[in-house]
Amino acid sequence: MTYLAGIDLGSTTLKAVIYDLAGNVVASACRPTEQVHPDPAHPEWTVWMPDQIWSGSAAAMKEAVAQLDDPRKVKGVAVTGMGMDGVPVDEHGQWLYPFISWHCPRTQPQFDWWSKHITAEKTFSIGGNTLWRFSTALRLLWMAEHQPQILQRTYKWLLIEDYVNFMLCGKMATDYTMASCTLLFDQRKLGWSDEMMSLSGIDRRLLADPYPSGTPLGEVTQVAAETTGLPAGTPVVLGGHDYLCGALAVGAIRPGVVLDVSGTWEIVLATTETPILTPEAQRTGVTVEAHVARNLYTIWGGAVSSDMLEWYRKEFGFEAQYQAGQCGGVDWDFLMAEAEAAPVGAHGAMFLPHLSGGGCPTVDPRSLGGFVGLSNLATKGDMLRAVIEGLDYQFLNIVKTMRHDLGVPFDRLVVVGGATKNKFWMQNKADMVGGLFGLPIEAPDVEEATPLGAAMLAGIGVGLYRDEEDAFEHVRKPSMVYEANPEAAKTYARLFPIYQQIYPALKSVSHELSELG
Repeated sequence: MTYLAGIDLGSTTLKAVIYDLAGNVVASACRPTEQVHPDPAHPEWTVWMPDQIWSGSAAAMKEAVAQLDDPRKVKGVAVTGMGMDGVPVDEHGQWLYPFISWHCPRTQPQFDWWSKHITAEKTFSIGGNTLWRFSTALRLLWMAEHQPQILQRTYKWLLIEDYVNFMLCGKMATDYTMASCTLLFDQRKLGWSDEMMSLSGIDRRLLADPYPSGTPLGEVTQVAAETTGLPAGTPVVLGGHDYLCGALAVGAIRPGVVLDVSGTWEIVLATTETPILTPEAQRTGVTVEAHVARNLYTIWGGAVSSDMLEWYRKEFGFEAQYQAGQCGGVDWDFLMAEAEAAPVGAHGAMFLPHLSGGGCPTVDPRSLGGFVGLSNLATKGDMLRAVIEGLDYQFLNIVKTMRHDLGVPFDRLVVVGGATKNKFWMQNKADMVGGLFGLPIEAPDVEEATPLGAAMLAGIGVGLYRDEEDAFEHVRKPSMVYEANPEAAKTYARLFPIYQQIYPALKSVSHELSELG
């Protein structure tokens, strides 16, 4: 038996998963991703500690490898995960400052400067990026302003996957998909943009050389072998951005398939043969990236998603936690039962899911979340259902933008990610999609699609699969199909235009409140 391993660096969990060549999980383990707030003067500042990212990833891998009868059956490993968080390291690879998390608001002044002097239009025309407050280049500008002595000592700025790759094999490099997140990558030439470097003042020497996903990078060192349990000499292959690895795992590498990666972030993406870098595309808030599948691109719209449910669970889920402790099960079971018991439309309650700012197609970092339509009929179940419906209206808005504003044709909607385990959420999403597009939702029976995509890239890199199509044919799985409830679909078709009015109505209020605090 031959195995492949994927490491997934998520915002809540660090996963290590080992698969056979048919994409079946043979071993897995995980550790939490720990947010740290290191500065009492700025309690909202958020970082990941590099030592915790590496030790958590390595411990998860070691636990997974220990479940195998022979670790030497692992023929390759690749890393995937979140996109924009990076760490400065010296020439020996010693980190000099923690990863500034995408949760951290400290780069708002750099965002404002970039928007004024370089502009969102110029940025998109070269790199396909939508400007986010946490874009990689803005962290570099923050460091140049606030920690110049550290930046002067920096040999490379490694994105989070690239740092774990370095710890595995001692090589510093990045892949096209990760480089696509930085604001500094030229999608047409698939290399760093001299023009963006010049406009931003960022030194090219700080950036690792980019290569296609699936490129062999090095071998697991003896030190890393002792930490991870992987045999020394195991090939390390460049993975890619998490949702693009998920796309590979379910075959979303062909035009006509729209993939919804539903997790902490919701990413809705379609595959294209050339980068769509038009002003019309830029105005919709989409992002264009190189795909992990060679010679292909993706166009995607995204917004923070299940992070809102985690917020609700943390702040308002105490009763569900108590019930789980008394009756068994987990608190999510009780929370979702409350939401499902509420009527379609949640007695008029609606939720604008902008707790981390607005995403596609209303990209606005100063937008704030809000409940509207509350009355004395509203229950806790209605409030939670309104959160789920708000997330699905947001999803619907992105899909509508893809088809109607950008002319991206599709005849299949496939969803992967942690949210697929929540059948109520998936059915609600299908009810909305059915009302607007008349299509079902397909949820492939794939265990951990994102690390599977990374493992597939490892298999391509070491020659166990011929290419991306061959890899997908090996791991292809059947799908659970969610069809719309006709009555619910009709109701959501009526409510969706009302939801679309909430952001414009609250925009000026949100901006004033955002400026105050």
